[in-house]
Amino acid sequence: MIVLGAVSAAIWIYLLIGRGGFWRVREASKWGGDSASVVAVIPARDEAASVGEAVDSLVQQTNVIVVDDHSSDATVEIARRHGATVVNGNPLPPGWTGKMWAVAQGVEQAEDSEYVLLTDADIVHAPRNVADLVARARAENLDLVSLMVLLRTESFAERALIPAFVFFFLKLYPPAWIANQRRRTAGAAGGCMLIRRAMLEKIGGIAAIRSELIDDCALARAVKRAGGKVSLGLTRETRSIREYGSFAEIWRMISRTAFTQLNYSPLTLCGTLAGLAITYLAPPVLVLTWSPIAAALGGAAWLMMSIAYTPMLRFYRRSIAWAPALPLIALFYSAATVDSAIRYWTGRGGTWKGRAQASAAP
Repeated sequence: MIVLGAVSAAIWIYLLIGRGGFWRVREASKWGGDSASVVAVIPARDEAASVGEAVDSLVQQTNVIVVDDHSSDATVEIARRHGATVVNGNPLPPGWTGKMWAVAQGVEQAEDSEYVLLTDADIVHAPRNVADLVARARAENLDLVSLMVLLRTESFAERALIPAFVFFFLKLYPPAWIANQRRRTAGAAGGCMLIRRAMLEKIGGIAAIRSELIDDCALARAVKRAGGKVSLGLTRETRSIREYGSFAEIWRMISRTAFTQLNYSPLTLCGTLAGLAITYLAPPVLVLTWSPIAAALGGAAWLMMSIAYTPMLRFYRRSIAWAPALPLIALFYSAATVDSAIRYWTGRGGTWKGRAQASAAP
């Protein structure tokens, strides 16, 4: 138990001082500039509830193309009514995910633009967001600029779990490491990605990531491997309006891609679960043991964990009383990751909008 406590405490010391300061949450700076050379591409499949608001937030900033991925609701009519150019998607070819095929068709229609803004049908952009992204890309010679938008935290499930989702994402992809050309770490947030068209063509276009479920990070990797510069920031002003009203909905959101993140490897899954147990679950358990040294080490790790999580809670304007609950939240995410693997092995992996996009089953 003492060894376990020492390992857990050492992990949190490393995360606090050696992981690129991922936990020091800052909002991206405002730049201001000209957005005339940008076309926004929005893939949409049954997004009638949100696409109108998403298009409204962009049409005063730039041209907007909505690619309809065979919606069964009023997505097309609403997008047109709010000022978007609508492209009716062609049938899905083999080897493509539905989203990437829709994005590729939209990018084709934006061939004369200097930049392409890849965004989603549930993202409401701040009034000057496109101009800020372009200005930053030009000022810092960036090929891909991405923002982690503010996710919705209105239901109890969202308030409990969503800030941790962003915390875990930044731990995997520290923004400081993403920006560092000497590091291989590359990540982006798919709700808001501005990419230079010349770089998109250099990497082979959207076809280079046609089968990816975690397409945002795949795009960032492709750009960085091609010698491009990538940046990831956070914003409160551009936000997602996608609702996750229950724990079950967030569970499904995590389960859709968690095993994909692990490259569908059972060995990596086991290692990840063990790492999560030592990092998040062991500290509160050790506090309850009979060993004073183990309890002290566990308490120290739990305290460091809470300190690291507090800036994210403040960013989301949540009470810091949630910080000690991070072990329970991590347990939820661990269980959803196991479910993700089970779904993959049973032919239901990557299910989104009625499509199972990843499967080990014949």
